[in-house]
Amino acid sequence: MLAAERGAALNTLAAYRRDLADYLGALARGGHDPVAMEAAPLRAYLADLETRGLSAASAARRLSCIRGFHRFLYAEGLAEDDPSAPIGGPRRVRALPKVLSVAEVDRLLATARDRAAGNGAARDGAARDGESGNAAKVDARGTRMLCLIELLYATGLRVSELIALPRAAASTRERYLVVKGKGGRERLVPLTEVARGAMRDHLANLTTDGPWLFPADSESGHLTRQSFARDLKGMAAAAGLRADRVSPHVLRHAFASHLLQNGADLRIVQELLGHADISTTQIYTHVLDERLKTMVRDLHPLMDE
Repeated sequence: MLAAERGAALNTLAAYRRDLADYLGALARGGHDPVAMEAAPLRAYLADLETRGLSAASAARRLSCIRGFHRFLYAEGLAEDDPSAPIGGPRRVRALPKVLSVAEVDRLLATARDRAAGNGAARDGAARDGESGNAAKVDARGTRMLCLIELLYATGLRVSELIALPRAAASTRERYLVVKGKGGRERLVPLTEVARGAMRDHLANLTTDGPWLFPADSESGHLTRQSFARDLKGMAAAAGLRADRVSPHVLRHAFASHLLQNGADLRIVQELLGHADISTTQIYTHVLDERLKTMVRDLHPLMDE
């Protein structure tokens, strides 16, 4: 149902599969039938999660999965009741997203541009190898990394959307990308001229054919999230940034936060990020505090009295 009706992504399906396998295993050990059960075994399972050291956020995700499962059984007429209905979720404190400053992103991009040009550590590595062929490889790898970072910061794409971009995206004449996000929902994402140039440079350095803009020797045929995240942390360290503060998702946060800081409307940012619900986008409103104070100070008719 999740795959066919809701168009859930493979990562979502894998997470649900793991959560349900754990839940059903616990019910089996306790002799409970998931089709005919009350709320008590479910409460006991959630209490056990706490003793296992799961965070409130992880427990809430697990409960959301279990609720969906029991609602499905009830809706399909396979169960007479939904034991998850009276269960309250664990209280969660929503953490503020990690955000890089504009200056820090500039440093990261400057380092990536140096690498793409064969300067710095990339140039030194090629010199040590002593082969022009290796230098070309270093440049190709550098232009790929620069393209990834420029695109991510310019568009705010999810990392899964970024790494699976088609090769045709680099040769489009349009100033936007059509991206298929969560649930199969499509959205338009504007492209900066800098990002378009980075894609063209990367495409010119590709030596393999195929459907992907970022091909790799992987099961999917394109770059994996893990490989990109690892390389990005290496680039962050080279830029003098703490590696634990930088990830693909942090650059997505930076895209949204910097837009809001500069006056973008929250609903526009919601559309660009591909959030189905604006409440998800509202985690970024902490960056608006100072701007809102300034607006009230400057625009309220009684502030001068």
